[in-house]
Amino acid sequence: MNLRSKRRMAAEVLGVGESRIWIDPEYLDVVADAITKEEIRRLIHEGIIRAKPEKGVSRARARKIKAQKKKGRRRGPGSRSGSRGAIMPRKRLWIIRIRAVRKRLRYLRDKRAITRSVYRHLYMMAKGGAFKSIADLERYITAHGLWRKPKA
Repeated sequence: MNLRSKRRMAAEVLGVGESRIWIDPEYLDVVADAITKEEIRRLIHEGIIRAKPEKGVSRARARKIKAQKKKGRRRGPGSRSGSRGAIMPRKRLWIIRIRAVRKRLRYLRDKRAITRSVYRHLYMMAKGGAFKSIADLERYITAHGLWRKPKA
């Protein structure tokens, strides 16, 4: 029994796609007898023909990935597109680094851990890009014996 034309008419009446039309299998012969759109409307009203609910795209996978990223996973070099400079510009990295080093130098000067002349010398070195980090700065101070000597 071919109900293609009935399915098409029902789709037009309900305003959905043909694949979303559900016809009650127990009333197939009744549906087959329906010829006009008016008869199709009556069958819809009786509940013999219905529109199936819309299928959505599941967000479950997206939520799972988001939860993983929140934990810090999936952020490695294989997941990144763009060059190193596109992800975090070199200038921004420099700003972050130089501010940290200068803040540390001020702290050491104010705590009298280094002299003012040493502070000025290291400040100018930092400006020239001599230190990669605060740890690198402090390694340099230790290696060159620039810590202020405690008065005995």
